[in-house]
Amino acid sequence: MMGNKQMKAMADTDLIKLYSGRILELASDIPHAERLSQPGASVKKRSPLCGSTVSVDVTVKDGRIVEFGQDVKACALGQASASVLGAVVHGRTRAEVDGAREALQRMLREDGPVPDAPFEGYEVLIPARDFRNRHASIMLALDATSEALAEIEARENCA
Repeated sequence: MMGNKQMKAMADTDLIKLYSGRILELASDIPHAERLSQPGASVKKRSPLCGSTVSVDVTVKDGRIVEFGQDVKACALGQASASVLGAVVHGRTRAEVDGAREALQRMLREDGPVPDAPFEGYEVLIPARDFRNRHASIMLALDATSEALAEIEARENCA
């Protein structure tokens, strides 16, 4: 039978493993970490559990993202997630972003497969599956981008 100290030591070790060198590397180099001056849509998302926030600015042309900016105030996992997205976001459609978002949710919550290319970089976050309290932060960048694309699409359909 394990005592509380042993259980805490195991939990601390698991958390240290979670923050791998690759995750920290991604977190320290987030692409498109500047806001756009005239975006087609801007969305800010916040995780109520940890207080992480991600704001994204998106401009779309012919149904594809042509400009993207983000302001990320999140834990290393949320930053790493935003970094993965930022590296591949240009040229993506709403369907691709929504598909990646759904796949990432399944990967985290249901032990589903890694999202398909070009979003396979989310594989680095597989160790976060066991840390449900971090899932919302990981999802922020994709959630905000998806919502921004939906806003643009709705506006274009009303025009």
